[in-house]
Amino acid sequence: MEQRSLGGDNPPQTPPDHGGTARPPVSPRTGRNLPAAIGVGVVLGGLVFLTLLTVKATFLIYVGAAFGVALAELTGALAKRDIHIPVIPVAAGGAALLTCMYWLGFRAVLAALALTMIAVFAWRLPGGASGYVKDVTAGVFATVYLPFLASFVIAMLVPADGPQRVLTFIILTVSSDIGGYFAGITLGRHPMAPVISPKKTWEGFAGSVVACLVAGALCLPLLLHGHAWQGLLTGAAAVLAATLGDLTESMIKRDLDLKYMGTVLPGHGGLLDRVDSLLVVAPVVWLLLYLLIPAR
Repeated sequence: MEQRSLGGDNPPQTPPDHGGTARPPVSPRTGRNLPAAIGVGVVLGGLVFLTLLTVKATFLIYVGAAFGVALAELTGALAKRDIHIPVIPVAAGGAALLTCMYWLGFRAVLAALALTMIAVFAWRLPGGASGYVKDVTAGVFATVYLPFLASFVIAMLVPADGPQRVLTFIILTVSSDIGGYFAGITLGRHPMAPVISPKKTWEGFAGSVVACLVAGALCLPLLLHGHAWQGLLTGAAAVLAATLGDLTESMIKRDLDLKYMGTVLPGHGGLLDRVDSLLVVAPVVWLLLYLLIPAR
């Protein structure tokens, strides 16, 4: 989840004009419609809890729907640069990846990934040689970036304690976003990566680190019967992965000359603007939980 308001490139506050000349209004430091953003976050989070804590297989449908929206956003964004994802094989292959992970396991996922790549190669052939490499490359990228990374969320869901594993993963990622957001808008002064994302600051990153470490130290003992040190380790890895996810999507948008990947979520932009961190954090947290916490 991109921390859009971690300071850095916000315009300085205009001092009052004691001479009476009108000053233009100053943009809010948050850079987003905060009430709308909170409302959308509550709805999305509520759906997570509803699906995970009732019939956990319904969470698979939730992830599949999110994949469909994210693929549509990525397809539209790349099309503006005359890059055309072979949508049908990527969509079908992505659905197969998520389904195979839940029902059949990793070997089936690898087979589905390979078959999806082959389908992308074949699907684009009738379109001619012009743009073939970039379109096929975009299809491969979309498959790996969206459903393959998301399949690690489904891998966390599979064990009996899967809902608690997924909740831990989501809490860690959201904590990184919230901690960075509020530390950035209140303390942010020193840009972290001005060329990639000018609004990210080291102060915001520090807020993400603190929030993730606290969340990890609480979640693993309370939800997964682990130890606090395991939570600290998982939280540290999660915040690094979340930051990488933020910067990666920021670089994609900068390359495509976009502010947001979409407009489907009021106060947030596109769905991809919200799940960028989740996608990169998922395999990292899955691996650490797999190594540290035996499945029940």
